[in-house]
Amino acid sequence: MSEVFDADVIIIGGGPVGLTAAMDLDARGATSIVIERRAYLEAPSVKCNHVSARTMERFRQLGVSQKVRAAGLPADHPQDIAFRTTMTGEELGRIPIPAAAERYTSTEGPDTRWATPEPPHRINQTFLEPILQEHAVSLPRVDVRFGSVATDFAHDASGVTVTFGPVGGGEPVRVRGRFMIGADGSKSAVRKRIGAKLSGDPVLQHVQSTCIRSPRLGEVLAGRRSWGTYTFNPRRNGHVYAIDGREVFLLHNHLTAAEFEAGSVDRDEAIQAILGVDEAFPYEIVSEEDWVARRLVADRFRDGRVFIAGDACHLWVPYAGYGMNAGIADVLNLTWMLGAHLAGWADAGILDAYEAERLPITDQVSRFAMGHQRKIVAADVPAEIEDDTPAGRAAREQLGREAYELNVQQFAAEGLNFGYSYTGSPIIAYDGSTPPTYTMGSYTPSTVPGCRAPHFWLDELTSVYDVLARGYTLLRFGDAEGIAPLVTAAVDAALPLAVLPLPRELAPAGYEHRYVIVRDDQHIVWRGDTAPADPAALVALLRGAAPAATVGSSPVEAVAAV
Repeated sequence: MSEVFDADVIIIGGGPVGLTAAMDLDARGATSIVIERRAYLEAPSVKCNHVSARTMERFRQLGVSQKVRAAGLPADHPQDIAFRTTMTGEELGRIPIPAAAERYTSTEGPDTRWATPEPPHRINQTFLEPILQEHAVSLPRVDVRFGSVATDFAHDASGVTVTFGPVGGGEPVRVRGRFMIGADGSKSAVRKRIGAKLSGDPVLQHVQSTCIRSPRLGEVLAGRRSWGTYTFNPRRNGHVYAIDGREVFLLHNHLTAAEFEAGSVDRDEAIQAILGVDEAFPYEIVSEEDWVARRLVADRFRDGRVFIAGDACHLWVPYAGYGMNAGIADVLNLTWMLGAHLAGWADAGILDAYEAERLPITDQVSRFAMGHQRKIVAADVPAEIEDDTPAGRAAREQLGREAYELNVQQFAAEGLNFGYSYTGSPIIAYDGSTPPTYTMGSYTPSTVPGCRAPHFWLDELTSVYDVLARGYTLLRFGDAEGIAPLVTAAVDAALPLAVLPLPRELAPAGYEHRYVIVRDDQHIVWRGDTAPADPAALVALLRGAAPAATVGSSPVEAVAAV
């Protein structure tokens, strides 16, 4: 008699990471129960302000990208980053980023010519999460238990039993799933229970954050509006972000360690120094939070049938929203593998690739963020920055150039979005080629196995990503006969491998081979000019059922074990 499960996957935490996991599992025919502390449509506090291009690409696949892009700032509100002496003071420079209404057509700015069907979008999490909640609860295979908190779980060889109940106490409920995902944030109880340890840099910066409502602030700003404003003056350095584009703003006031520990900085005085207003200027404090920026990564992302993702396994500086986006990348990597295994065509060994692929990447991104933050903290503000003198004007020009060069990599991070490659995966057939160097700002399209498949359009509206099948898609730029043995081996093993014939002229730079196999999470797993020497070995590798073997497309392309 087979065991009865309440869901395929139990997800602890219904923020963007947990909800995206449930949405993707549903698309793969898998059921989930999400246990979330907050009530339905109860917005979180203001936090992440950015959905990366890579996340938007995946939201496009899940059917929510247009809902997300229509929310947040007004459609005509610039998403620029401005550098000023104060919020109402002299502008030093800016990074131009188009408003949502112009996102697909604008060519102004450093992030408008990227090879992607979905550019990034600036939106606060208070607007993003309700969209994801509404979408998730509409799906047939997603069951979100709002107002609930998990109190215990136990996992064994066949599944995971989770105990949860209403927030504030009540009758406990037990549910059983085949797997569990802990997307329960920085204080993750799941991480602690599986024995994963965080390590890295526990203190990078101290920040005093305040969300304010000020209808008049927009009226007194000089020049073009912006989404984010970095302020530099001898009294206070800070960041200001437009939350709704009308009256709600989030301010980050950077503190020294001594100021943070002593609690000696008057919040209102700091707000006034960053805004450039006096004590009579009207604003209302909506919420406040003081926090410490860190760089911490867990030493493991899995224990048996229990996985962790997002802030549960990595914490770093709120670096253009990449904490949340990295968490979404985590779960979409994991749900791809879980979906394959639950569908029956992949061996349990495919799940070993999650930690092997994601842990090194999150560690590397965390170091990018840390390095950038240290440069910001080390920046000096000239005493004459606000003076109406030749020295003051020269200081503003120089600081404006320096601020642009330092921050354009963060806010136009094409490399960070598209350039990472999985280099140690047990389910990718490497061919001895080295992927391009992973950097924040620059991106070199490549089909080296492990890289994101370079984007191209099939027609004016259809991205190659739009037609990727569940499982694997073989992009065929050559004749069908050359790949026939591999297609036959996939059919024999019930491996989902769709073949997409394409004219060579459609392929952009980077597609040098006649055949390229892409996972539906957009990563390349194999390429060649003829069928591999041992098609069955490659198929077994892609199913997570065998170690890497000689699967090159010819004897000279044979690959060693990963």
